[in-house]
Amino acid sequence: MKIPHKLKFILFFLLLSISIFSQKFSFIYEAKYRTSKEKPENINTENMILDLENNTSIFRDSMSRNADSLKLINKSGGYIMGVENQFYIKKDIINKKIEKIITYLKANYVLPIDEQLNWKIIPEQKTIGKYKSQKAEVSYGGRNWIAWFTTELPFNDGPYIFNGLPGLIISIEDTEHDYSFNLIQVKKGSIWFDVRTKTIKIDWTKYEQLGKSYYNDPWNTKTAKKVIFTDPQGNEKDMNEMIREAQKSILEENNPLELNHKINYK
Repeated sequence: MKIPHKLKFILFFLLLSISIFSQKFSFIYEAKYRTSKEKPENINTENMILDLENNTSIFRDSMSRNADSLKLINKSGGYIMGVENQFYIKKDIINKKIEKIITYLKANYVLPIDEQLNWKIIPEQKTIGKYKSQKAEVSYGGRNWIAWFTTELPFNDGPYIFNGLPGLIISIEDTEHDYSFNLIQVKKGSIWFDVRTKTIKIDWTKYEQLGKSYYNDPWNTKTAKKVIFTDPQGNEKDMNEMIREAQKSILEENNPLELNHKINYK
């Protein structure tokens, strides 16, 4: 039976789509973020990776990805101080399920993200790198964001929790210029792994409680093994003074991405 030309055209792009979405990709973003409004000149810069396979993705900073990779080998967990400024996100695009993973005192907590992304697509277009992109706007976490997406990378995903546009988000920044994510590299056929599967479910109230627990005892002195800290001259440092210094830093660096869930430590 002879297949009509129009049907051949449709079948070609259907097979192409299946081929694309069955493959594994890693999208590397350069993330820049300002954790302190009191010190606006202090900007953190690091690479973060979106690993995507079959409409499921994990977004994490490069250090967390390396820690996960090591855990596959030696089964040991990581130790992270504090709960803020963690960017570990799991997405199930088809089922519209987004989860933020908070690792604190070697435990993994899963925080469902229920806030809806109501995108407004703008006609404005421009070329970013080698990709033709289009503008979109959205509100999330008490911030307004401007994004640029490209249909040349046909994945409706993006950095951190952002997704749902008709193409990959290759650049996004809040209007206060506190947080930005910009695509710098695409890798095809990357290794996929997810080791943070044993989790404790929490909500934003429990998240705040964890944050305050960290603030009250930054060095985990109640349960951790006794460790003696010394200064460069070898003199033992006063633990109470160290706690006060850590608390001062926590209060200063309190400009979270989700401003609507900013922890009130006092």
